[in-house]
Order: sequence, then C-alpha cells, then structure tokens
Amino acid sequence: MSFPYMAFPSPSRLRLLGLSFLLPALVSAQTTPPASSAPATSPAAVAAPQWHLLDPEQDGGVMGISARRAYTELLQGKASTPVLVAVIDAGIDTAHVDLKRVLWHNRKEIAGNGQDDDKNGYADDVLGWSFLGGPDGRNINVETLEETRLMAKLQPLYAGKVRTAVPAAKRAEFDLYQKVKKSYDAKVKENGQRLKEFSQAYTENAQGAEGLKQALGVSRLDTATLRNPPTQDPQLRQITRGLYTSLQQAGFASLDDVLEEMKRGLKETQDQLEYGLNLKYNPRPIVGDQPEDTKQRNYGNRDVHGPDPMHGTHVAGIIGADRENSLGVLGVAANVQIMAVRAVPDGDERDKDVANAIRYAVDNGAQIINMSFGKYYSPQRPAVEEAIKYAAIKNVLLVHSAGNENADLDKTLQYPAPVYQNGQRIPNMITVGASARTNDENLVADFSNYGKTQVDVFAPGNQIYATLPGSRYGNLSGTSMAAPVVAGMAAVLKSYYPQLTAVQLKRIILDSAVPYHTKVRKPGSTTLVDFAELSRTGGLVNLYRALQLAQQPTP
Repeated sequence: MSFPYMAFPSPSRLRLLGLSFLLPALVSAQTTPPASSAPATSPAAVAAPQWHLLDPEQDGGVMGISARRAYTELLQGKASTPVLVAVIDAGIDTAHVDLKRVLWHNRKEIAGNGQDDDKNGYADDVLGWSFLGGPDGRNINVETLEETRLMAKLQPLYAGKVRTAVPAAKRAEFDLYQKVKKSYDAKVKENGQRLKEFSQAYTENAQGAEGLKQALGVSRLDTATLRNPPTQDPQLRQITRGLYTSLQQAGFASLDDVLEEMKRGLKETQDQLEYGLNLKYNPRPIVGDQPEDTKQRNYGNRDVHGPDPMHGTHVAGIIGADRENSLGVLGVAANVQIMAVRAVPDGDERDKDVANAIRYAVDNGAQIINMSFGKYYSPQRPAVEEAIKYAAIKNVLLVHSAGNENADLDKTLQYPAPVYQNGQRIPNMITVGASARTNDENLVADFSNYGKTQVDVFAPGNQIYATLPGSRYGNLSGTSMAAPVVAGMAAVLKSYYPQLTAVQLKRIILDSAVPYHTKVRKPGSTTLVDFAELSRTGGLVNLYRALQLAQQPTP
C-alpha cells in the first residue's frame, strides 16, 4: 500500500508564500505520490458532500455513479438479501459508529476463549483475521517495499558482477536484480528529495498559518473563519478570500487540516526511507511464520484493527457505511456485511499474505473482495494466482485498484495483475482507475494509473468523503477509493439479484459503464487524450444503469 494507494499533497501544492498565501496550485495539481486526506468531523456535523453518489444528469453534471437516484427510482420497496464483502486492507476501526452495525461476525466463534471453535484454523476470528500479527498480540505496521526485499536477497549474490560472468541458469535472476536495483536506487533518490521538500514546505506553511492566526486573532483557520474573517484590513481579507476559495475547491475544511496532511505526508516519507527502503529492516519475525512457505496458512492473530486502520476504515465506509442510522455518511451498498482481513502494511504487502487473505475471505463466505493495494514486483505470483482461481471456483468477485503512479499499465504490469501468467484474462476480477467529479479535462484523477487493456473501468476516486478512525469522517483520494465504489456497486447488484455469478457481476458493471469521449489530461502529463482510450470500457461505472441491465434476462 503505502504511497501508491493513498497519497498526500506535494509541497508544490501546499506551500504558503509571504504571510499565509496558499498557491493556486493547491487546487489544480496532484503529484505522483498521489492524493490527499482531509480532516475529520464529528458524526453529527457532516458538511462534505458525497459527490460520488450523485447523478450526472440530475445533479448538475457531477460525475457520480447515480446511487442516490438508483435507490429512489429503482430499489424503493424491493426485497434484498445480505451480501458479505471482505476488505483486505490495513485494518478497520470496528468501533466506528457508522460501521459497527454492518461488520461481519463469525457466529461460530466464541470471542476471547482462545479456541478455534469453528475449526477453520484461526482462533477467535470473530470479526476477521490479521496475517500481519503475531501470537503474542504484536502487529506489523511498517514493512519494506518488495524492491527492498528483493535487493536484500539478490544484492549479496550479484553486486559488482557482469552478466557474462553469471552461470546461464542464473542469468534470469541476475537480470531481475539489475531491474530491481534501478528501481530501488530511483526510489531512494526520490524519497530523499521528497523528504527535503516536505520538511521545508511544512515549516513554511506552519509559520505562515501561525502568523495569519495571530493577525486575525483566531485559533483555527477553518473555512467559516476564512470566508468572513474578523478584520477589515484589505490585504488580510484578500489573503483569506484566496485561501477560502482554494480550500473549498480542494475539499479541505481548514488550513489546519492542510498542515495535518503535510505532517502525515512527511511521516510517510520518513518511514519510507527509514523502513520501507532499509535493506536491514525486517519486521517479519513479529509474525513468526516462514515467509517463503506459501503453503503455510495458519499464522497471524485476531487483531483486525491494527496499528493504523485509517485506509481500511475509509474503504469499508465507501462500501457499506450504515445507511439506516442517520449518522455520518452513506455507503454505496445497503444490505451488506463487511469482513475485515488485515494483510496490507504501510509498505508492500507480501504475496503469501494476499493469497491467504483471499482464501480466508472465500472460505468464510465472502461473495465480493475489495483489494485496494498493489505493487510492481510479485515474487510469489503463482500463489496469488492460485488463490484468485480458488475464488473464481467459489464464485467470488475481486475488485482491485489500478494504482496511483499515473502509469500506463499496458506497459508496466501492476500486481495482482488482471491477467494470469499465461496471458489469460482473469474472469472474476475488475481493475479500477480513479475519476474526479467534473466532466472536463480533469475527469481522470491525475494520479491514476490507466491502460487500454489492463484497466477495466474508472470510478470516483478523488476527494471521496467517508469514514475515518475514531468515528470521524474525511476526504481521501486514490484508486484505493475507486475500487470500493465498484465493490459497493457489486454488492448492491448481488443483494437484489442474488443469482448473479461473479462473472455476470463483472459483465454487468463493465457493460453498463457510461462511455465518454471527453478530452482529458493524460495522468502525469498535460497532453489531452480521449477518455475512452484510457480503459477497456472507456467509461465510468454507473449503478443506475447497472441495475437496469441486471433486470434484463441473463444471456
């Protein structure tokens, strides 16, 4: 997960000039380590709109999935059955007021007795399971990147050697080392530069914000204060007006929240250098398993919250936040249960954990699995593919985020890939890119990966408002947010049309996507391209149309 799946604003977007003037770049650009999260609010005071649920025709051209319209016009009074969606992620805040009612409970397991009551191999897995924890209750938070693990393994074997000096049987591995070393070295350099930029930008922003607070005599620079500042000074009023407009357009509730995001981004970058790219760092002994043994199943612990459940909590809320409690936000799916499976650290997930997480979800009844994670090296790819095939046999749909490096996946595969090693397309998996709210050149989130053959469809993933730990709410951006929008759609379809298979769910979601030929900025560039050329369908998902298609006789 780490940077590719929930990213933070770059210093170039968040730098303050002079006293406290926020650059217009705040609202116009995002960078390769994408996305941002805005601050949280209390359950009773939700101000940010869930634009991803709106309808392009009825709601002023906002490019949502027409969920609100679908519930009003197509689903009112219709019977539904509960659907179980597994969230393979970093953890979920199981006490969140908008999630606790919809969480899956393993009724066959007796909580806290230390016994494997249902004989599934996992003791006390009442709410799910963590493959990142140890039997003593400790948990992995930060992990290395896959490049780091490969470098630690291969560098002692091939450093300083030339290809001709390597035995023929080992040259493929030598070539892998050369490729990994190039990627690893680039990431070390990139993160070192980013740390320097984040540190400088945060210091400047913090000083500027404090100066403005003192000038205005306020303790918080929220949008209400900036809109009507307690001053008649024309220069200060001009500054606050500019800040208010920028924050509103960027989806932030206050300047203090921008600073909080910068602090979080700074810590992410520091962690990346100190842990993720550290060749000597290895937290796996915490788990106590044999990492290379992909046949090993029974390890981990019951802690599905984990050290930092922000990402998974947000994902879970997008899918199924309680639609009946009159609090907070609405999930895409109503009659849904959320199973928590912890397998994604801050860093790169391990193939073994992903494979076991898929199997755990399938064996315990999940019908849909959300996978908002990914990486560019998969040394145990066969194990993951075996698990995906197992899910296919059991009629389980997988929904996977495309990634946030504004990369063309037709040129560089990202794992889990949408195709098997033999080139066959995976029939029960959907790969999702991220879109934004306006049908113009900004329709594609500029951090999103894309690919005419490797990305199936786009879904809202920019500034998505959903649940955060501590019964809070806030905006996050990333393809990590787009995937659960689609997983939620699949849950709605399965709930009202339970006879649909995983393959049929995928077909309906893709066939009902609305194609657009809008000229958009290709992610990572200023070049304008046809939106339809960035994915297999050329479209945006739409729940209203998907439900209409589901009503038709199955071919």
